[in-house]
Amino acid sequence: MTVGGNRTAAVWAAALLCAASATVAASAPSRPLACREVAAAETLRELVLDPEAGRVFCLGPGVHEGPLRLERRLTIWGDESAVVQSSGTESTISVVADGVVLEGFRIDGSGGRFDLLDAAVRVRADDVRVEGLEIRNALFGILVERSRRPVLRGNRIVGRPEKALGLRGDGIRLWEVGDALVEDNRIEDSRDLVVWYSDDSTFSRNQVSNGRYGTHFMYSHGNHVEGNRYVGNVVGIFAMYSRGLAIRGNLIAKSHGAAGMGIGAKESGDLQVEDNWLVGNTIAIYLDNSPLQPDETNRFTGNALRFGEVGVVFHGPAAGNILRANRFVDQHVNVRVEGRGSAQDAEWRGNDYDDYAGYDLNGDGVGDIPYVLRHLESDLASRAPAIRYFRGTAAMTLVEWIGHVVPLFRATTLLEDPAPAMRLPDPPAVSVDGDES
Repeated sequence: MTVGGNRTAAVWAAALLCAASATVAASAPSRPLACREVAAAETLRELVLDPEAGRVFCLGPGVHEGPLRLERRLTIWGDESAVVQSSGTESTISVVADGVVLEGFRIDGSGGRFDLLDAAVRVRADDVRVEGLEIRNALFGILVERSRRPVLRGNRIVGRPEKALGLRGDGIRLWEVGDALVEDNRIEDSRDLVVWYSDDSTFSRNQVSNGRYGTHFMYSHGNHVEGNRYVGNVVGIFAMYSRGLAIRGNLIAKSHGAAGMGIGAKESGDLQVEDNWLVGNTIAIYLDNSPLQPDETNRFTGNALRFGEVGVVFHGPAAGNILRANRFVDQHVNVRVEGRGSAQDAEWRGNDYDDYAGYDLNGDGVGDIPYVLRHLESDLASRAPAIRYFRGTAAMTLVEWIGHVVPLFRATTLLEDPAPAMRLPDPPAVSVDGDES
């Protein structure tokens, strides 16, 4: 169904307003009860190395010069008036001691070398907590590597929007990390929130906007992604060579452009994708040879796919994917198959399709005849992609009409749902720190 009309435009605008106006409202960390006051004029980098200086530091207003190397367990707290400033080289704060806590202050800048992974905060230690920081002008925001149980909470990381996406650093990067808690962070104009070789972690109530990947998993298993908002990125969530991810209750909107997709998977299996809002994305769900292993399944349940170009794209075999109780509303095309394979190899049951032309005479909420999807434009474009150039033209509209009324030109069947739902409720509204939209 093509998006159009005043009612559709109004609903679409309201959905995007809800997405774009969401903010992370994490409270600022409280000042420690007992701490050593550090004035801006003092040399913070020497104090943190001196065991006699104490273990808890409260930064006074003004600029505190970096870089800092934290080699012992300590806490550094400051409010928004305290700024730790980069020297222009290397990472601004490097944490190599277990149990370090960084709270509340601002960090301005970092070194600019990608090969050295210069970051505002770089962690290589266990049980580190980074909370309530505001980070600007840094190459990478927070980089955690080979660590256990880090907590990244309530930070705001602002990238460099004037740079091309590929030339920005990542807002948050985890590398060989386990049992991380990443929650209530706000990342703007960065490149990615990237998770590589990192398992059993939780990502909740974060907001990522105007970047490349909202969250990108690579060889990362058993992670939970819940209640996040991804708005205006190229890709919302992407799983590559990963297993056992739970992706629940997220809002993914405005993933635009030729590569735009809400949720994508490449050779990934045992995914649980439930109750997500996928609004205004070029492709809502993209599956590339996923699942890869014959004993794995991917389950998509209760998701709302709305106002997009394509609902689900299969690149490669569709077998092993189960789609139940999802809503397909105002999508130009509900399903597309690229290359060989058939969407009918997936399991379709109980989904709500707004172009369903059937009926429910017994009133049980289930259509009395199957939902059958044939789409000549998609069928032709899968064999000759250049045909997509004519999408929306009068010629293509005529071709689609002929495909419906003239059996000789009828498209192949893309999918058949034997028990389509007549009307399903939308998933719950995504809430960030108590804010309902």
